[in-house]
Amino acid sequence: MHLGRVIGTVVPAVAYEGLAGVPMLIVQPLSKEQVDAGTPIVCCDSTRMAGPGELVYYEGGREAAMALEKWFVPVDHTIIGIVDGVHLSAEGES
Repeated sequence: MHLGRVIGTVVPAVAYEGLAGVPMLIVQPLSKEQVDAGTPIVCCDSTRMAGPGELVYYEGGREAAMALEKWFVPVDHTIIGIVDGVHLSAEGES
């Protein structure tokens, strides 16, 4: 799973039949320290609840296609959940 922040929305003119009604959001990938890590990507939102500014976790590849109601639709990334918070322990802590 990957961490990201929703920075915008996409409104498609035509949607593949298995993606009708599924929100598409622009997500900025983040490192575990919540620093930008790469270029923004478009993700389908399987939660149907994420919005701009929210911290989310997403999957890519085959797992992304399996997270939606219709399996194996043509998607590269899908939001799996909304993150409430991130806590990183100091190195050496158990």
